Amino acid sequence: MTSEQDAFNALCAYTLALGDAAFIHQHVVDAFAAQHADEHSKPIKVTFALVGLYLHVERQWSGKQVQRAHMRLARPRYSWPAFSLPRERGSMTVVDVMEAPEGPERARAIDAWCASVWAAFAGSRTTVAELLRRHGIA
Repeated sequence: MTSEQDAFNALCAYTLALGDAAFIHQHVVDAFAAQHADEHSKPIKVTFALVGLYLHVERQWSGKQVQRAHMRLARPRYSWPAFSLPRERGSMTVVDVMEAPEGPERARAIDAWCASVWAAFAGSRTTVAELLRRHGIA
């Protein structure tokens, strides 16, 4: 049985090797970070993960667009919100994604994983949307 960390490492190697203009790797990083956040996670990491999921799932932004939003958010010094971490973090994991064949099916699995994790954080939607509005991003 593959551990989630091993599956994440393998998926990162796969998505980085794609060299795709959409930069799907960003979605992998955001979904994994949100799904594995705990009380020791830095607020900026959780914030950026949720921002990325929101922009991808609700706004259909590419990974490259999300990456640019992250860079824009990182410029000013900011006190990041503390998000409530739901007990359940989605019905899919990175292991499920790695079971999908490489190519379009795996890309669809990444999207489904992101949607699953974002749905678990539905209670954070207003905070994320307001943060992005304040920064003129979305």
